[in-house]
Amino acid sequence: MEPRPRRVPFTDRLRVPGGRDGRRMLVVAIIDKVGTGLWSGAATLYFIYVAHLSIAQIGVLMGLSGILGVAGPPLAGRLADRFPVTRVLVVAQLARGAALLALLTTNDYALLVLFSALGALPDRASSVLTKLFAARVAGPDRIRYQAIQRTAVNIGWAVGAAGAAAALTVGTTASYQALLLANVVSYAVIGALTLRCAEPPSPSRVVASPATAPGDGLPPTASPRVPATPWRDRRYLAFTGSEIWLFLDDSILQVGFPLWIVHATDAPVGLAPLVLVLNSVLVIALQVPLSSFGETRAAARRLLVPIGAAFLTGGVALAASTGGGPWFATAAVLLAAVAFTLAEILHSLSSWELSVALAPGEAQGAYLGVHGLAQSAQRSLGPVVVGAAVSAGPFAWPVLGASLVLACLAQHRLVRPDAAPAVTAPDSARAPEAPAT
Repeated sequence: MEPRPRRVPFTDRLRVPGGRDGRRMLVVAIIDKVGTGLWSGAATLYFIYVAHLSIAQIGVLMGLSGILGVAGPPLAGRLADRFPVTRVLVVAQLARGAALLALLTTNDYALLVLFSALGALPDRASSVLTKLFAARVAGPDRIRYQAIQRTAVNIGWAVGAAGAAAALTVGTTASYQALLLANVVSYAVIGALTLRCAEPPSPSRVVASPATAPGDGLPPTASPRVPATPWRDRRYLAFTGSEIWLFLDDSILQVGFPLWIVHATDAPVGLAPLVLVLNSVLVIALQVPLSSFGETRAAARRLLVPIGAAFLTGGVALAASTGGGPWFATAAVLLAAVAFTLAEILHSLSSWELSVALAPGEAQGAYLGVHGLAQSAQRSLGPVVVGAAVSAGPFAWPVLGASLVLACLAQHRLVRPDAAPAVTAPDSARAPEAPAT
């Protein structure tokens, strides 16, 4: 049985795990999110007012970019098992900047689609590489590091979004281009900072000694170990599949709440942006304090029960928000926002720990790359599911909440300690049969 989470003194919580490199990568994450916040708030308007694209064209552009971006996480994970993760991350960061800068060179629709799609690939890859670096540099303190990082990037995102809002009051072509260039500069800065980080220890990149080289020191009946692959690990694939559904909180908060407030409740329209502000404030305030509840695999598994309860509470509150007047609707929406945000915070802790704990060390990058597909898939599937829930009416939200509870319970059973990984080995990797006697 794994030990229960230990109490961490308050003074220790102020320390960033991973030493100097951990702190440096934290700065990288903040600068990255400031730059992303600057550009994300202006990207759609840039394509409308500078590139003169229609809404339909923008939808196709973003859809195709999302499809290509799905390949980013598994590709990044495989590369990180073969090459230094810091160098792969630098290449991804510079590729993001180059693809974004290329948008300034043309207003041709086909080229804009191409450059946007090429930028989505390293963008999705960077998130997995940053997670992998954090897991390696922070070691057993990876949960606390992730909590500190999520808190910091929320602050960075807010700063960037505020800067974009200020710049967009001008509304000129130069202002849009300035926001794009500011994001490009942020990629160059974080690339330089990442180069200064030492490569963290990696269990997947251990050089074999001549004494253990195949055919030189192995017993006659032994064969070199075939590296584990997540594509043959049925339990890890099932875990990743359940994660797609549990990441729906992102689409519910970003897409579902604004649509529901406007079309189905008597709450004021101005409540929609306030929900996102409330979400950011709660993440900043609670992510680090709650991190102690997910520091081990057993603790992360236990979190799945309150995560399911929070999802169901949020769904019921959204359904109830259609009744009563503006004050009741506002209170119900805010309760739902708190519940879904709590589910988001706890799920981030559980997902982070379980995705690493279930991955074998020699293929950690490949496994985390496959897990990264969950968020990429949710970004494509989530808005469709949430849009359907809004169209279906109040009853859809408790049903969606109940489905999320079932996903939590299924995952709770899937990651139990006595569940052996279901890995199908290739024929060439199977152990030789014992000779007949």
